[in-house]
Amino acid sequence: VQLQASGGGLVQPGGSLRLSCEAFGTITSSYVMGWYRQAPGKQRELVGVIATGDTTKVVDSVKGRFTISRDIAKKTVYLQMNDLKPEDTAVYYCYVGPDYWGSGTQVTVSS
Repeated sequence: VQLQASGGGLVQPGGSLRLSCEAFGTITSSYVMGWYRQAPGKQRELVGVIATGDTTKVVDSVKGRFTISRDIAKKTVYLQMNDLKPEDTAVYYCYVGPDYWGSGTQVTVSS
């Protein structure tokens, strides 16, 4: 499975971005899909996942601001990011279980 992420960019605090990640290969709704991020000088961290039955979970730092969704027919997972903060600045990586990673897309939140 190969993953191609898009949608990153520069946005002002309080703004929104929608990341997309298209999978090339066999994907079903039983696959766990999600997003991680890595800020400069920090370890990669989980942002959130979507699993069987489209159940979702996001970490507390983005709860209420970020939403994960997917369209299995399009083999695409999304990350809707609202009310962005400077601390959300990072390279965002999409993920498909058990161990497939996208190349990353840069999100920069700055005025």
